[in-house]
Order: sequence, then structure tokens, then C-alpha cells
Amino acid sequence: MNQAVTPAALSVRDLRKTYDNGVEALKGVSLDVVPGDFYALLGPNGAGKSTLIGIISSLVNKTAGEVRVFDVDIHAERSRAMRLLGLVPQELNFNMFEKPLDILVNYAGFYGIPRAEAIVRAEAELRSAQLWDKAQMMSRTLSGGMKRRLMIARAMMTRPRLLILDEPTAGVDIEIRRGMWQTLRRINASGTTIILTTHYLEEAENLCRNLAIIDHGRIVESGPMRSLLAKLDVEGFLLDVEDALPDTLPEIPGAEVRAVDAHTLDVDMPRAMDLNRVFAALDAAGIHVRSMRNKSNRLEELFVRMTGDATPAAAATGAAA
Repeated sequence: MNQAVTPAALSVRDLRKTYDNGVEALKGVSLDVVPGDFYALLGPNGAGKSTLIGIISSLVNKTAGEVRVFDVDIHAERSRAMRLLGLVPQELNFNMFEKPLDILVNYAGFYGIPRAEAIVRAEAELRSAQLWDKAQMMSRTLSGGMKRRLMIARAMMTRPRLLILDEPTAGVDIEIRRGMWQTLRRINASGTTIILTTHYLEEAENLCRNLAIIDHGRIVESGPMRSLLAKLDVEGFLLDVEDALPDTLPEIPGAEVRAVDAHTLDVDMPRAMDLNRVFAALDAAGIHVRSMRNKSNRLEELFVRMTGDATPAAAATGAAA
């Protein structure tokens, strides 16, 4: 007796999109996301992420190819496929003059959920999002982080098996972002498959188990997060030094040394290289290291290496817009 094969949460095959102005946004994209995964879709601006998400969520028409959500073809059975999928867009797109409870209940009504059941679900989702005490407030009075959590709570009203988040933490500060990570981990742990697009690469490294990097309409790398990070043969450190750095830094064979400011060095070196060689060379040049720390974002290095685009690196390390 053959054992039933569990369908992919998302299966994309040779997906292509050419806009009317001739721009070829997707050039044969294929990928699979397994049920229960937390999957990152990364790429620089203009890489094709938004077009891909738009097609999956049926907001953009494809030129060619196939997209299936839990083995349901989104083109042939759009209504059925959309009931399996929840989308949290980057833009805040709810009525700012409605109350959070009403926003969730009305959204559920669009999907045929009876009002009594919708009210019960709305309370559960608002409590989960830590927004129940704001349920009867005007939504425009919520903070930026609360509005983002409200978007997630709204998407969860239909109990989607696949949740797609397009830059869910854009524009919020670090503390709020990390709080939202806890919410997303809880949703994923409950069995919901999540696909995340983000420019905060630290976010992907902390949350996601698998990823795909898209650039110029093609998938340039994909696979388990750990396996991709293991491909990096360069290790980075930030060294804090006691006195002001000299104008000329010593040359250390095999290592790249740059001054971040008058008291901080940025060092990249092969993983196999002995760090004591770096310390000895610096000490010989009169540069005394007071402390050191690893550069935190190895995924950022991989991204830049795969695409040759350093813009997302700045977005990952800079303040939120």
C-alpha cells in the first residue's frame, strides 16, 4: 500500500511574468516550501519578490508557469486556494477610523464566516496579538507596532495554512520588531507555514529555517539556512582598541583590516586563519585590542556575495525607516 505524499505548502514551477512595458520581472522561478516551514524570500529592490508574492496571492496575473498552495492550483481554483492562504502586505491597508474588533470581524465576513464565530475568533486573535485592550479604540490611535500586529491578527482570522508576510516589521524599532518575532514564532509553532520577505536580514537569520535568494527575476540560491551560512568561509570581527588608531593600518596577509572609527577595527579573515596572528600584527604596530565581538550578520555577507548588492546590508544594520 502506497503511503500518501503530503503536498508542498507552496509549489512554484517555471513562473514567469512580463509586464506590458516589457519588463521581465520573473524569469522562470521554481521553489517548494514544505508544510510547517518558516521560509525566507530575500532579494534587493526590483529583484522580483513583490511580483512573486503578488502572483501567489492572486493580486498579479502570471505570464506563464504554475503555482499551487497545498496542491490547489491558484489559477484553476482561485477561491479554494485563497482560503488556504493569508497575506500581510507591507502597506497598512485597513480603515484607520474602524476599531480593531470591527476590522477583524468584517474581514472574516468577506470569507463567509458567521458573525458570532467571527467575534469569538477576533477576541482570540486580538488577545494573541496583545491587542485585546485596544479592541474598541480607533485604529488610527494605535502605535506603529500595534498596527503591524493588527495586520497579522486580521490575516489569521481565516485560519490560513500558509501565511505570507511582506516586510512585516518595516518601519518599527528594534524592540517592537523582536516582540513581533515572538508572535510569528508562536504562529509557526501552531502549525502555520510562514513565508517571510524582509530587508532586515537579521530577521531572516533568526526566524527562518530555509530560504531562497531572488535577483533579477531568478532564484540565485536556495536551501537550508544553516547549509547556506556554512558556505561562508570568511569570519568577521569588530575589535575595540585602547588608543586612537594610526593613519596607516598594518597589512596582515590573508586578512582585511578597516577602520570603522578612531577606536574600532573591522577585520575579515578566513575561518581557518589563527586570530592570534592578527593580534600579534596589531600589537607590533602599537595597536592594543581591548575587546572583540563577532559581526552578527553572516546571512548579510551571503546575500551580498550572491547578488552583488550591498543595499540590503545597509538596511539590515541601519535604523528602521
